[in-house]
Amino acid sequence: MNGLVGALWAGLEQLGEYLSAHVVTCLVPAFFIAGAIAAVISKGTVLRYFGSKVKKWVSHGVASISGTILAVCSCTVLPMFAGIYKRGGGIGPATTFLYSGPAINLLAIVLTASVLGIGLGIARAVGAISVAIVIGLIMGAVFGRQEKNEASVPISTIETNPNGDSKRRAWYVSFGFFAFLVLILLIAASGYIPLTLKAVIVGALIIATLAIVKFHYSRDEVSAWGHETWWLAKRLVPILLLGVFITGVIGYFMPYDAVKGVLGGNLIFSCFIASIIGAILYMPTLLEVPIVGTLFGYSQGIIGAGPALALLLAGPSLSLPNMLLVWKTIGARKTSVYIALVVIFSTMLGIIYGMLVG
Repeated sequence: MNGLVGALWAGLEQLGEYLSAHVVTCLVPAFFIAGAIAAVISKGTVLRYFGSKVKKWVSHGVASISGTILAVCSCTVLPMFAGIYKRGGGIGPATTFLYSGPAINLLAIVLTASVLGIGLGIARAVGAISVAIVIGLIMGAVFGRQEKNEASVPISTIETNPNGDSKRRAWYVSFGFFAFLVLILLIAASGYIPLTLKAVIVGALIIATLAIVKFHYSRDEVSAWGHETWWLAKRLVPILLLGVFITGVIGYFMPYDAVKGVLGGNLIFSCFIASIIGAILYMPTLLEVPIVGTLFGYSQGIIGAGPALALLLAGPSLSLPNMLLVWKTIGARKTSVYIALVVIFSTMLGIIYGMLVG
């Protein structure tokens, strides 16, 4: 009974920490970006870069590096992924973006290199981009034919902006609009800016964004933006919060001492187990570095370099809450293949890196 109470309390603590650390600073801006993608950007624009018929080197290349500036975790990236996919983006480029967004954000790569070593930092950056592209290509090859035979599901029950922008705008207006939204996400999520300065900067960015909206976007577009943002939030947030709670409960029973023993070498089994743990365990953005370095003991030499890289490749891009929301967006079959690919390639690169560094 005490164990059950402790597990439930651990789940509530995990949920409380997530709500306090990520909802306002990460999820809210992410949902507004996703809503803007759905309401403002025409389907043709999305298809120009992420559509299933776009040249693969263009669509997957753009998707694999687009997460570099986004300090998002495996859950925060989901609203944007859903917006791209439901707006007509191909499953290949969309899943490339889904993986790369949390895996290669610039802050996380720099922090990995500075804390865990330059070698592991470079391996993570190269590995994340490579895995993102390969996973996207495989997902496209497996499910691309199905996409050609199916109409893309509309993102909500209303048809928003079907003919593109309702008002002709210079390209820099739309660029500025989305740039300000992304900057709000980046600044709000940053842990390196003093709170007062952060509030001033974010406030100024919000005012600038509202000014662009007022003078360059129609009332229908603004209404659609709000509708799409709310539709995504009410669809995804309940599942996300449930997944975070369950992750905390699982973490309570996780035998970390035994796990550290299993991950002590660079064996195939060690890298595979590390990938499985990374796929289940929720790793908030930037916290994956202390989790791998301290909790799993990489900095103290307790686990090997191969399992450490496998954790860093699977952990940020997958988690139990992430799996639930991806399933809600693209279905069980595609989600199962995506999860399997992340685990397989994280394991493979972990093995290769372990062999290279000895």
